[in-house]
Amino acid sequence: MITLTYRIETSGSIEGLAAKIASDQSTGTFVALPGETEELKARVAARVLAIRHLPDAAQPSIPEAGSGPFKRADVDIAFPFDAIGTDLAALMTIAIGGTYSIRGLSGLRVVDMKLPEEFRGAHPGPQFGVAGSRRLAGVEGRPIIGTIVKPALGLRPAETAAMVGELIEAGVDFIKDDEKLMSPAYSPLPARVKKIMPLILDHEQKTGKKVMYAFGISHADPDEMMRNHDLVLEAGGNCAVVNINSIGFGGMAFLRKRSGLVLHAHRNGWDILTRHPGLGMDFRVWQQFWRLLGVDQFQINGIASKYWEPDDSFIRSFEAVTTPLFSPEDCALPVVCSGQWGGQAPETYRRTGRTVDLLYLCGGGIVSHPDGPGAGVRAVLQAWQAAVEGIPLTEFAKDHVELARSIEKFADGKAA
Repeated sequence: MITLTYRIETSGSIEGLAAKIASDQSTGTFVALPGETEELKARVAARVLAIRHLPDAAQPSIPEAGSGPFKRADVDIAFPFDAIGTDLAALMTIAIGGTYSIRGLSGLRVVDMKLPEEFRGAHPGPQFGVAGSRRLAGVEGRPIIGTIVKPALGLRPAETAAMVGELIEAGVDFIKDDEKLMSPAYSPLPARVKKIMPLILDHEQKTGKKVMYAFGISHADPDEMMRNHDLVLEAGGNCAVVNINSIGFGGMAFLRKRSGLVLHAHRNGWDILTRHPGLGMDFRVWQQFWRLLGVDQFQINGIASKYWEPDDSFIRSFEAVTTPLFSPEDCALPVVCSGQWGGQAPETYRRTGRTVDLLYLCGGGIVSHPDGPGAGVRAVLQAWQAAVEGIPLTEFAKDHVELARSIEKFADGKAA
């Protein structure tokens, strides 16, 4: 069975709506059909397994839903595997997509999903994941430290390469194109690759360390996306940024089956699916689809994010991508990002179970350091060293000028 947990809200009967979801999304029709036997229903019908009642809501999640009180409950519904199989499009359509249109709901949120053993090996999953990302970045025993080339800077390829060169020399492990930087007229992807990859390869020749650069290859046309992928791979690159919502399940499946690059997932567009607490779906459900399809690294915001997401939600996202679906190899590397600088390192370390298995991604927190991007890299490395050793940042900063200068600029939480 494939089991979904729905948070149902209604002014009517919870039990009635739970049964309706199970029926409508499996065998139910508006009128009886010829051949619709009880034996058939027993074989392919979804079943309500459990109902856990929650406190009522004073206001409906959908404004036009009428007057309350609005009853709420978490409901487990099991779908027979034979009715869906391992097709992720079928799973999304049957168990999730159609449920929101059912009449009588004032709110519906998909909060959990448990997949049966048949899904093990049915999809490729991460090709590199945590271990492969560490191996290619040449980093063990600490977080992978990364930064972002922002489109707001308007850098042309040669100017981007100049910044990349400084970051490489400063000891950064990972650099990525911003998700909005794909192949604009002022910085076409082929020109960026041509300017940046020689710097990375030259540094590797000199030091043995190959900085991981994630180029933005997303495109609505899978063939064009693969041409972008091949361009990066043939130039010696090893990573790509993929806007997963924009390319869809099919685009991701097409790419992963042919990919030789680490696939770094940006989840822009997920927010519209989740921001209302009574509607949409939890990240723990949504991320399972993308991990099965082959995401290696997953951006999930961070502590004191510059966006809407509260810290507790970030922690749940971190736990989701690091919890095996079937084995540790199917976990994605969590990418902590969005307004990060060294100042969030102690709290991130504490709240994620004192792990360093993460990519700590700072945009302005590195490139806007008052003494330049190189000092920004060193400041973040110093902050993580202090966090792991249990030394307060202000104390550690007394002997580490880059961290001290970073605290001066970013401590108010506004500049990063």
